[in-house]
Amino acid sequence: MQYEAKNYEHLLGTKGFSDELLKNHFKLYQGYVANVNKIGSLLDTVEIGTPEYAELKRRFGWEWNGMRLHELYFENMKKDGGVIDTENSIYKKIIERFGSYENWEKDFKGTGAMRGIGWVALACDKEDGRLFNVWINEHDGGHLAGVKPLLVMDVFEHAFVLDYGLNRASYIDAFMNALDWGEVERRLAR
Repeated sequence: MQYEAKNYEHLLGTKGFSDELLKNHFKLYQGYVANVNKIGSLLDTVEIGTPEYAELKRRFGWEWNGMRLHELYFENMKKDGGVIDTENSIYKKIIERFGSYENWEKDFKGTGAMRGIGWVALACDKEDGRLFNVWINEHDGGHLAGVKPLLVMDVFEHAFVLDYGLNRASYIDAFMNALDWGEVERRLAR
């Protein structure tokens, strides 16, 4: 089965994100989709148990996570986002877990401002519903087993350097102003 890259051009014009940065980011995402397809096809042609098979299996996870994390990232953004509805379940769960929205936001932003490349996710434990802000290193390390990502922020340099240089904090602020909290609420409900 071949995967198709999704179209996120509706995000062009989002305040705090130049169209050039977004277009470059879309191309990077499309590369992950293409590589998922290429590796999937190659896996059908190599002998199980060989070094080639093992390396392709390892690489598939990297490309897959790159594809899906980018989809989650783009899909939890919108041009006129940023404001959370205080009546939504996600807001209430944030307050329950972190004590206040401000405490959650400080922790989420602080996680995103850490040195290194990767992702930040607000995740929900499928067992007890507890929320966590987690760091996902690159694509493959830091995923908590049994949680579902509700909100995903890309903190690889390609997500911000073109517009913000090394000022990651300003990028994080722009991202927070582009959040689609309705999408986060839908993910929580699923």
